[in-house]
Amino acid sequence: MSKAFDMEMFLGGVLTGSHATQQRHLRQARIISAEIAARWRRETPWSWQRKHLIWFMDHRLAGRSEATRYYYLLTVRLLAQRLQTSWTFNLYVAPDTGSNQPKSN
Repeated sequence: MSKAFDMEMFLGGVLTGSHATQQRHLRQARIISAEIAARWRRETPWSWQRKHLIWFMDHRLAGRSEATRYYYLLTVRLLAQRLQTSWTFNLYVAPDTGSNQPKSN
């Protein structure tokens, strides 16, 4: 059996901030990694492509609050920084559909 990928060691060089912030990034990076591994069988960040992270942001975080998507965006940017890529990611905010407003006849 292969050894599990050590996300803490992978992100160690780019993690900054308080202990709580670092732990949040690690937890979120592990979640991202697990989702990508389940979907594409890509076990390590070295085998990821930009499309995998975009898929995670678009599909796995759909319906989550803007704050949650923002914090995951920060983690995704850290992953891209650690991979030394030129990938850029932006927070997509879905337009308000007006579903809470009464219908006009």
